[in-house]
Amino acid sequence: MGNGRGTVLDLAVAEPGDELDDEERAELHAALAAGLAELRTGGGIDAEELLSELRARG
Repeated sequence: MGNGRGTVLDLAVAEPGDELDDEERAELHAALAAGLAELRTGGGIDAEELLSELRARG
């Protein structure tokens, strides 16, 4: 991930709550935890690289 610095994003909830049931919420939390673990071990893709790839796809 380049120089080790990233972009800081402010996130806001557009609508309070969601329509996930308990099982779906547990799956979401597990996926978020797995993604965070991957990032902490150097995995993932640089945001600028991702944006460049998406722009190239048109």
